[in-house]
Amino acid sequence: MAQGGDLKSLFLSFAGYGTRQDQQELEGSKFKKLCSDCGLVDKKFTVTDVDLMFAKSKTKGSQKMTFPEFEKALELIAEKKGISVDDLKSKLNSASGPKTQATTPDYVKFHDDKSTYTGVYANGGPTNVDGKGDLSELCDRSDANVRGVTQKFANSH
Repeated sequence: MAQGGDLKSLFLSFAGYGTRQDQQELEGSKFKKLCSDCGLVDKKFTVTDVDLMFAKSKTKGSQKMTFPEFEKALELIAEKKGISVDDLKSKLNSASGPKTQATTPDYVKFHDDKSTYTGVYANGGPTNVDGKGDLSELCDRSDANVRGVTQKFANSH
C-alpha cells in the first residue's frame, strides 16, 4: 500500500525530528508538531484535542506511540474533524515533513561589513599558524633562580 508507506515515512520523520538517532515511536510533543505542521489543528480539532487523541491512542503507561497506534489516532482525528480517514491520510501524505523555524540575525555594520575592520582584523585576523612551531618554542625553559628570574634576564639588567 503506497499511501501507508508514505504515511509511515512521515511518521518516522516526525518521530526522529530533533534527535541524532532513528526513532520508531512518536512522543506526545512530536505528535503535536505533526498535527500542527500538517495543518490538522483548527477550530474543530484544537491543540487540547491533540493531547487527548494522543492519550487515547497510545498504550496505557507508555510515553510514546507506535505506528499502529498512530493509525488508530488518525481514525479518532478524522471522526473529530468530521472527515473521512482517506481524506485525512491524503492531507498528511501531501505534507512535506517537519518544519523548522529559526530567526535570521539582523545586519550589524561593524560585524558583517569587513571594510570597517581595523587593526589585525583588517589583515585577516590573528593566527596561531605563523611558523613559530609549538608552545615549547614560545616559552623560555632555561634554568631560573628561586624567584623565577633566568640568568639571561639577570645579566641583561
